[in-house]
Order: sequence, then C-alpha cells, then structure tokens
Amino acid sequence: MPVTRRRVLYIPGYDPFHPRRYRELYRKEGAAQAEVSGYSLSQRKGAGPYSWIVDSKMEGAEVETEVEVLVWSDIVATSMSRSIPATYRQLARTAWAYIGSGALFRLMRLRKGPVIAALYPIVFLLVQLAVALGLGWGAGTLAATGVRALPMGVDLLVTGWVVGLILGGGVTWAVLAWFKGQDSKVFAYYLMHDYAFSARWNGANPPELEARMAAFGEVIAAALASDVDEVLVVGHSSGAHLAVSVLADLIRAGRVPEGKCAFLSLGHVVPMVSFLPDANRLRADLHVMGGQALIPWVDVTAPGDGCAFALCDPVAVTGVAPAQQRWPLVISAAFTKTLSPERWAELKRRYFRLHFQYLCAFDRPGDYDYFRITAGPQTLGERFAGRAPSPSRLTEPVNRHRAMAA
Repeated sequence: MPVTRRRVLYIPGYDPFHPRRYRELYRKEGAAQAEVSGYSLSQRKGAGPYSWIVDSKMEGAEVETEVEVLVWSDIVATSMSRSIPATYRQLARTAWAYIGSGALFRLMRLRKGPVIAALYPIVFLLVQLAVALGLGWGAGTLAATGVRALPMGVDLLVTGWVVGLILGGGVTWAVLAWFKGQDSKVFAYYLMHDYAFSARWNGANPPELEARMAAFGEVIAAALASDVDEVLVVGHSSGAHLAVSVLADLIRAGRVPEGKCAFLSLGHVVPMVSFLPDANRLRADLHVMGGQALIPWVDVTAPGDGCAFALCDPVAVTGVAPAQQRWPLVISAAFTKTLSPERWAELKRRYFRLHFQYLCAFDRPGDYDYFRITAGPQTLGERFAGRAPSPSRLTEPVNRHRAMAA
C-alpha cells in the first residue's frame, strides 16, 4: 500500500539559527526539484510552531506529509561563547581532547575533509592571534621608543614601556575583535564552538542535551502511535548521531512498532564524537542501531562534501558493529553526477553550502531525491530495497576507544 500520510521529524546539526530557516529551505528547494522532476509540491502551515505540511502529487499518488523540526538551537546558542578569551580556552581544550586521546590520528585514517575542517578553526584562530600579537608588539614598541625619545628631564624608560604595553595590548585586542567581527565570512569561531561542544565532554552528552533528546524521543513515540503510514526521522550532520541515540533508546524501551519507522542520516560527522574516549553512550547506540531489524537506516553522504565523513559506515568504522550488522545502507549523493557541471562549478568551493546540499534540489537527480523520500508514496525501506551499498564505502574499524555503556 502506498504511503498517503507521513510524519517527518528533522533533527538539525549544530546550528544556532531559527528553525524557520529549514521551512523556507524546503519550500524553495522543493519547488525547484518539483520543476526539474515533474511532480507537484505545495506547502502550508502545520499545527506546531516549527512544522509545515507538504501536499504532493508524484508517482501516481497523493501524499500529505507533516514535517517538524526538533529544536535544540537554544542549546547550541548557549554553548557558543561570545568571549574571545573563552574561545581560545575552548581551542586549547578541544585540541587536547582530540590529540591527547589519539582520536585525531585515527580520524585521519578516514576522510581527510572533515579532519581538515576540524583543524581549520584551530589553525585559523592561532594565525589570527599571531597577527594580533605581532601588530600589538609593533605598535607597543614604536610607542615605547617614541616616549623614550622625548626631550624631557624625567626617567622615561619605565613610562615608555608602560605606554607601549597599554597601546600594544589595545591594538592586539582591537585586531582580535575585528577578526571576530568578520567570522560570518570565515566561520572560524563557529566551527571552533561546534567541535568544542563534543570535546568538552569527551564525547558524552551534557545533561541539557540528554534532556532534550528524551523530549525528542517522546515526540517520535507519539508520532509512531498515530495513524500515519510512516514516521521518518531525518538527522543531518551532528543531528545524525543525536537521532541514533534517540532511536536506540526507543528500541530498548519497546516503543517502535514494526514497519512504521525509518531513519535517514545525511552528511554525518559521527566519528568526530564516537572516537572520543567517553562516547560510551553513542557507541552502544550505534551497536544497537547497526543490528536491529525494526528501523531501516539509509545513510547518505557525498565525497564532494568536505564537512562530512563521506561513505564512512559510522557503525563499522567506530568498531562497534554487531556480529550480524544490518545497517546502515551507505550510499552516495554523488554531487559530481547529480549536479550539472555548471552547478557543480558554482558550488564546489562553497563548502558549508555543499554540506546542506542533501536538503536541496539536484538538477540531474539520481536515486537520492530528498523530496521524493520525504513527500513521496514509498517508505524509505521500500524505496531503497535491494539497493547495494556504495562500493567506495569505508568499513575498517579504526577507532581506538570502543567501550560501550551497559
């Protein structure tokens, strides 16, 4: 029987922006994909403040889908320190968490792109600090030299250095503040906050996030108890590993009916967390999700996305695959094939935009079409039944830390 009613519960990544961003992105990109692919999509207001309803006509059927964003942007915003010194403290703590634990060197055996993305804010912030200190030292030295050269009958040596320190410190701070003001163009502070969020707890979840994930579980459980034909959980970027944990909890609690729930992970960065020493909870959840038979799990990444661990099986590379691993089905969105050469040339150096391409239109769509998956008449399991995993996927367990929570 085709799907006529669906609930999509979307868990975003580490994103401080209002969830209306995702509603407008769906409206705009859905219209573009419908025009390319020849189906019909219309969007109207949903019942909740962070939801919308999509009416579609495609593949010979009419489907009503309610999409809801499960919000944790307030937790993200709170974690993003506005202080320059606090950010540099985060830098030191994050570098030590990944280097001291050996996680960074293990991650480098996977895809280089996300490791470079992780190192980028560290290097960029250190360069900013070096430039600021250099300019501050130059300004302070000039000021001290100028004061000592004044023709006055007092000891100007100490006075010169005091003036130099004050002016040099002021210039250093002003340069750092200027760099921070330009971060919307370079994203160094933003990425630093992102990686520091997991590093601070060495891969464990902070209490406020655990509470929010429990609330997400209740929303998903209520959807599963309703009369919709499919409940599709979508986790993007950091939201993918949150979804893994939420769904694993529901399975353990016996709250997932057979044949009703599906999971789509997009652009995951799971190893950035699961390779840390205290990620015992996430590793146990990956183990559960890898072997369970209740929730079809399709994982979509693309080598062109430098911010994701493209084609890395998150269960296998973490080293916690069960003896009979079923999931995820790892496939590629193949940006270089599903985007025209002109569109690819336009986007290929816009790294953060490409990280959101999974939620956007393709002008040469393949078997991955976000809008067919979320608003079409087939369940996720049916749509990809019999689909072979990508031959380029990585499955070698390279993680050093494999302890799992009981």
